[in-house]
Amino acid sequence: MTTLWIPGDGGFADKRHAPATLRNRDAIAGVLTEWLPAKGTIVEVASGSGEHAVHFATAFPALDWQPSDPDADALTSIAAWSADARLGNVRPPLMLDASAAEWPVQAADALLCINMVHISPWAATLGLFAGAARLLAPGAPLILYGPYVEADVPTTESNLAFDASLRARNPAWGLRDIAAVQGVAADAGFAFVDRRAMPANNLMLLFRKL
Repeated sequence: MTTLWIPGDGGFADKRHAPATLRNRDAIAGVLTEWLPAKGTIVEVASGSGEHAVHFATAFPALDWQPSDPDADALTSIAAWSADARLGNVRPPLMLDASAAEWPVQAADALLCINMVHISPWAATLGLFAGAARLLAPGAPLILYGPYVEADVPTTESNLAFDASLRARNPAWGLRDIAAVQGVAADAGFAFVDRRAMPANNLMLLFRKL
């Protein structure tokens, strides 16, 4: 079973550590350099521990970072990491459920969602694109990161094993087919623009609001 969280030294309800963030954050930031706008507000959906938010806010000081998560303990962790970093461009985290019909934010210049689509019910992906459609102006990016299944690309043994472990933990979870995600995007008014292969058999996907 994959460990999603490691409690921080301050206790379970304070800083948490997601081991994957240290391995993927620089590779993700390299692609974000190309895909994010030069200025504006970036809403991060499912920010988890908050480590990505702090890292990216440091890497992109001209952008305002709005972290969010549906889990109260995650929000506590995000706030702890942010307070420790003392960054002026990280906003207080928001309680945000991607699948909800209403979000506690009205507009954004870009949306970023890392490692949520496969560790959540399909309704969260549907809600993510619906919410992004409400928040983003035409041309603005919605960026996804994580493992996916592709019809013409063999799925690695490690991703097959990961998919099986996710579905064993929750039948509503699992790696999603990119074609299905593209269909949701099109229905919500987004164009699929780019796909980048990332380390550890992950992908970054770029969609733009039409």
